[in-house]
Amino acid sequence: MLEYLQSILDEPHFDEPWKPVSRPALVAWLIFYVAFLAYAFSAHGGYLFIDNANLIVHEGGHNLFGWFGPTLGLWGGTLLQWLVPFLLAAYFFTERQTTGFVFCLFFFFENWLYTATYMADARAQVLPLVTTGDPDFVEHDFHAIFSSLGVLDHDTQIASVVRVLGWLGMILTTAWLASKARNVKA
Repeated sequence: MLEYLQSILDEPHFDEPWKPVSRPALVAWLIFYVAFLAYAFSAHGGYLFIDNANLIVHEGGHNLFGWFGPTLGLWGGTLLQWLVPFLLAAYFFTERQTTGFVFCLFFFFENWLYTATYMADARAQVLPLVTTGDPDFVEHDFHAIFSSLGVLDHDTQIASVVRVLGWLGMILTTAWLASKARNVKA
């Protein structure tokens, strides 16, 4: 594992060209991302089908990071939820695999929409909560996090910034993929 990480740092991956994507594949992927953006926009911050997968990773993060104490256990859901697609995107970046990189980066930013919805609920606490532990001890992550940081009264403002950054990230990722169309031969 350490040897692999060292090889990533030693090799000049950034100078290598991106692996080509055929025009039909590029068009299909762009249709998928634009359709997903339209679907996400029409949900107005609601639960998206991909959030079922996000929720499983989120809950797993509490269990994984919980081994390192209650604070990391609390933050662990969101940490793992963001880390999984980000680290996969980083891997595909080093391999210069265009479609894998874009897919993972796009869904890294999509996770921000899901997180923003959860953040915005910190004071109201109307969202149904899920836990892998004892349901009698379930707590709202962002109510606890924002309370400990003294920013609970700003939950909706923080959520708005996170949501905007998520949208920008998804749109810019899709635009970057579209820019690859200039380099594609018919």
